[in-house]
Amino acid sequence: MIFLSAFFLLVGFVGMELFSWAFHKYIMHGVLWGIHKTHHTKTEGYFERNDLFSLTFGAIATLLMILGVESFDYRLWIGLGITVYGFVYFFLHDVFIHRRLKWNLPFGGKYVKGIKKAHQMHHKTNLKHDSESFGLLWVRRKYFKKQT
Repeated sequence: MIFLSAFFLLVGFVGMELFSWAFHKYIMHGVLWGIHKTHHTKTEGYFERNDLFSLTFGAIATLLMILGVESFDYRLWIGLGITVYGFVYFFLHDVFIHRRLKWNLPFGGKYVKGIKKAHQMHHKTNLKHDSESFGLLWVRRKYFKKQT
């Protein structure tokens, strides 16, 4: 039971990274660019229209957990995996990379710096096209090489 629960939690977490990459590249930089572009441009206020994506994914994770909690089935664990991914995303993306909250968290190391560099390259343009690096945790090896 514990092995199966951990497996589905991992499925939720890893699945969210894979889904997020594809959704970000083809949908957010495609038909839903009108919402996502607020993340690529300076907006007034604290919230961006782009935050609707996080709320949607959070609602889906919550629904899965509610549906699976009574029987402790796979939906609970996949929902928890998506939720854990959401927390990692929040701390890395919103707090560390974009500094939406001015928390002084002890992030560092080659991996985290590589993620930050990849995301900076994603934001090198504020246009719908000509962007790169659409994932958060799984980025190309070139971003981990020593920067000169």
